[in-house]
Amino acid sequence: MKYINRNLEKEIEKMIGKVPVILVTGARQTGKSTLLEYINTISQNKINYVTLDDMIERANAIEDPETFLRSHEAPLIIDEFQYAPNLLSYIKIKVDEARKNEMFGDGKRTGTMYYLTGSQVFQTMKEASESLAGRIGILELNTLSTREIYGKSEECFIPDINLIKQKEKLPYEILEKVFDRILKGSYPALYNGQENDLENFYSSYIKTYIERDIRKLINVKDEIKFLKFISAVAARTAQEYNASEIANDVGIDAKTVDEWLSILKNTFLVYLLQPYSNNTMSRAVKRPKIYFMDTGLACYLAGYLDARTLERSAYAGAIFETYVVSEIIKSYNNNGRDTRLHLYYYRDNNQKEIDLLIIDQNNIYPVEIKKSANPGKDAIKNFDVVNKFEMNSPNGIVISLSKDIHALDEKNYIVPIEYL
Repeated sequence: MKYINRNLEKEIEKMIGKVPVILVTGARQTGKSTLLEYINTISQNKINYVTLDDMIERANAIEDPETFLRSHEAPLIIDEFQYAPNLLSYIKIKVDEARKNEMFGDGKRTGTMYYLTGSQVFQTMKEASESLAGRIGILELNTLSTREIYGKSEECFIPDINLIKQKEKLPYEILEKVFDRILKGSYPALYNGQENDLENFYSSYIKTYIERDIRKLINVKDEIKFLKFISAVAARTAQEYNASEIANDVGIDAKTVDEWLSILKNTFLVYLLQPYSNNTMSRAVKRPKIYFMDTGLACYLAGYLDARTLERSAYAGAIFETYVVSEIIKSYNNNGRDTRLHLYYYRDNNQKEIDLLIIDQNNIYPVEIKKSANPGKDAIKNFDVVNKFEMNSPNGIVISLSKDIHALDEKNYIVPIEYL
């Protein structure tokens, strides 16, 4: 096994010493524990470690959190801390005591005392941000970005054509290789020599996910329906969310669909891209679009196990769009930026749609995504709707399978996926 450097390392390093608690969230098996173990190896000070996957440690943390913290000296990594959310109030006490000592006692700097990891947000993460307000830095770790796989640094993807032209372009790949990577997905275990069998990996992943993250949240008798549900959602990646449609397919009610989708979102398997609207846009749709955050998992759940079959299927366009959007989301998360402030899509009742709107400062960039090597001007036919958004629009782009950057007109460009 070989460690793959993560671009989130630099964000953690920026936080160390500045906040008493650092929380790294993200889906199961994205490498949260490994990332903090690496941070420990390069740290000047030893960081202790405990995992609440250990049932004895978990029981101690739940039943006697004060003694648990006293028996594990800070600085301390607490892995899978969501199993003992009651620790939060005791961590707050420890942090506040250290701050008082810094201010009124021996003057020893508080520094970073606790590093937490968790694969669920739910109420636990809400409590973490509320009870530790002003004391915690929260970062989200996704599966590997393509730039991480290639060992390249990564900035937030901003479609300013001048910035794009300055980026280091990743190696060009033929269509078959692109879909090989989409089918494989980007879980670290598939790239560090730990796992080679895709079907076995994703089968085990879903089994573990249901057993550890889902079983306590839904009735056991609903597990088979939940698997059918998650597969139905995977088949609809890059589509507008329609609870009634999914409910009819799975045989559950729309309220249950909403509840179960919330579980997928809060365990970081899917991302809900919100529609852009403002006070002048009464005709804009209100429903989000669903994107799976890992294309390999989506392909497995949708029943695709061969890249050639995938590329020639009706699913190809949606999964290609999912790949592009998830890479852009990762670029923001890997730089500690809140995607909800920057990424949207547009659709109105006149069926005008733009795949992605990216907002940077007071600039808005329309983005279309095409599984084509040579998209035409039809791809930018709706870009003029941004003129009514009361923001600057320097240029628009079409992300595609083209080899090079090309101008479609005086302010819109075709951009290869290698610039993501």
